[in-house]
Order: sequence, then C-alpha cells, then structure tokens
Amino acid sequence: MIVGGGSGGHITPTLAVGAELKLRLPGSHIDYILGKNDALADVVQGHAAVSAVHQIYSGKFRRYHGAGLKQLLDLPTVAKNLRDVVYIIIGTVQSFFLLRRLRPDVMLIKGGFVGVPVGLAAAALGIPYVTHDSDALPGLANRIIARWAVAHAVAMPKDVYGYPANKTIQVGVPISADYQMVTAAAQASFKKSFGLNKDSQVLLITGGGLGANRLNLTVPKIAKILLDRHPKLCILHIAGRGKDADLDQAYDKHLKTDQLQRVVVEPFVKDLYRYSGAADVVITRASATTLAELAAQAKACIVVPNHELTGGHQTKNADVLSKQKAIVSLSDKSLQKNPELLLREIERLLADPKARLELARNLHNTSDQDSAQKLTQLLINVAEGKGLVK
Repeated sequence: MIVGGGSGGHITPTLAVGAELKLRLPGSHIDYILGKNDALADVVQGHAAVSAVHQIYSGKFRRYHGAGLKQLLDLPTVAKNLRDVVYIIIGTVQSFFLLRRLRPDVMLIKGGFVGVPVGLAAAALGIPYVTHDSDALPGLANRIIARWAVAHAVAMPKDVYGYPANKTIQVGVPISADYQMVTAAAQASFKKSFGLNKDSQVLLITGGGLGANRLNLTVPKIAKILLDRHPKLCILHIAGRGKDADLDQAYDKHLKTDQLQRVVVEPFVKDLYRYSGAADVVITRASATTLAELAAQAKACIVVPNHELTGGHQTKNADVLSKQKAIVSLSDKSLQKNPELLLREIERLLADPKARLELARNLHNTSDQDSAQKLTQLLINVAEGKGLVK
C-alpha cells in the first residue's frame, strides 16, 4: 500500500516505486490512499501500477514559514486547524477499517497530511510501514508517525535528519524512468516534437502540478524583452491546474500577437520530461522531486524556492545545491521587487553554453537514478521479514 498525495512532489516518487514493484513482482496488488478531493487524484487513478485507489478524510496543521505568532492570532487559520483535527480523527477511523480489511504486507508513506491518520491506524494494527522524505527537512506528518515506522528512507545523507541512525537509509528521490540524461540528439528530438528546430532556444517554467502564482506572474513581465532580444527563443510555461487562464491574460497584456505565437502555456502535463528534455534553461521551484528529475536529465536550472512553505524546506533544498554550484538560486522576495534579476540570469545562461553545461553537469552529479530500485528493495525486504539493507 502507498500513501501520498497533496502535490506532485509526493505522488511522482511513489508512482515510480509502484512501477518498479510491478516490474519485479508482476502479480503484486498495489493500493493507493489519497486525501479526500485530492487535486491530482486522476494522476494516480490512471497509473498502470495502481490496482485500487482509496480516499479518506485528513487534516493539516497550517503553518507558514516566517509568519511567527501572527499565524496563531489569525482566526480563519485557527478555525481551519480545529476543523482539520476532526478530519484527522475521521480519517484515522476510516483508515483503521480499511487497513484491517486489506491487511497490506507493507506500506510506503510518502509524507503529507494524509499520512498521519493512515500511519496511526497502521501502528494500532501492527502493519509495518516505511516513511520517505525527499526534502532536507523532514515533514511534520512523517515526524508525527516516525516512532512506529520500521524504517525511514531519506533523500540526503542520513545525518541531515533527526531519525534514529539504525532505522534510516539513504535512497535518494525516486523518479520515473522517463527521466534520463538528455543528449544533444535527444534534445533535438524533444524540440522536434514541439515543432521546433534544433537550433531554437527553449525556456521552460514550471511551478509543479499545482503551479506557483508569484513565479507565473513574474515571467510575463520580462517575456517581451526576452523574445525581442532572442529571436529563436520559445517559452514553454506549465502554469499549474486552474492557473492557466490568469497566466494567459498576463502574457496577452505584455506581448504582441507575433510574440504570443512563441509562448506555450499548459495548465498541467503528464509528460513533463518532454518539456524539460527540450529546454535549454529551466526555471523552477525547489521541489526535491522536480530537482531530482532535472538532475537526471542534466538541465541548467534557475531555482526560485518558495520561502513561505513550512520550515523553509525549499530554501534548504536550494541552499544545498547552490553550494555545489549545481543551480542558480534566486530569492522569491527579490524577484517580486525586481523581475530584472531573473531576466539577467536567463540571458546570461542563454548566451553562455559553457555556463549551462557546468550547471547541468554539477546537478547531474547529484542524481541517484537507482533510487526507485533501492526503495523498492527495502519495501520487499520489510514485507518478507528480511530486515533492513543499509
């Protein structure tokens, strides 16, 4: 059984593990638990590795990085947190009866608020589960249920985390097998699939499956200058579900008709590897999963971490890679005040193939493309009672 959801960063790695499990054990039955009304439920329901999908009530503790005591005095936030306590209780009861009926051999809990009620129910029933953390900062949900986990699979060196060393195993971030090193020939092929010549330049912007409003609306402000100065440039922009209409309006406001023909806006795509494969430069948030996928492809990235997310985990992800000279990291707050900071970095990379290559190589060196296999083997070992393989 796999437990995840809430964002693409939680769902994508688990589906990579599911695909690997099906490859090794074709007869295996994989159930997936999502939160009620999960925005990306169709991504899971349509995946070949998933045998059945279940949705339960779950709640989250709303915390905003850097908000301090202000968030404790915000009545709407407090009301939602109190409501979600009830949802967690309901979800725990739902999970208890579901798990008692299905009795999975092993569970993978990716994190996110849906993992809390399921983890509590699994602990009560004695069902073994493994948690996984992609970010440098362990998520609150995994920390809550950590004491009953059989093992903690983590993306980075285990001393970064506060879990017991003897139960912590570094496996990296599982990614789909679609993400492979992109050669010049492969990039030309990806560009051709979009009707572009191999000598065209491609800028990709992606804020993840749910999008990134501030990043979305910053790029159109500089797009006219970019397209004027770089006649072979095409912009591919993944807006996030429900955010494409606002983004289209922003581009319409800033661009001329002929320039709009060089901009492609999509709300959400299931084949992001094609878009990133075609890209010469990628602008992205600092989701650990997205960065792992781009590392596998060896892409030059400008990373704008979302500083508001709990614990500042995206900022920590970006800091780790920035110190390795594997990405260009820009402050979200600074870009809101001065979008030209982003323009300057994009133009520098578009004009300097050597700089792009250096970033791409350094980022690729952080990639662990055996991650899905490692985590799959850990789950099989737990299910078969073989213990942990370090």
